[in-house]
Amino acid sequence: MVKRRTMRNFLDALVAVLAGNAIYFLLMPHLPTPIRHRLFKEDLGLLVDFCICTVIFVAVKYTRRNEE
Repeated sequence: MVKRRTMRNFLDALVAVLAGNAIYFLLMPHLPTPIRHRLFKEDLGLLVDFCICTVIFVAVKYTRRNEE
């Protein structure tokens, strides 16, 4: 039971990160320069990417809330 829940949480997080990063990197060329992420830098682009991933994670959890 616990392993199943852990695996489900891991897969939910993986989906959120992969989808969020894909969306962000598709949008990145159209974003203003200050919120574009630069490799190996902590910047506003990283925050925007994190927010997109978080929204997707919450949406996935919300849609799976009644599964058991």
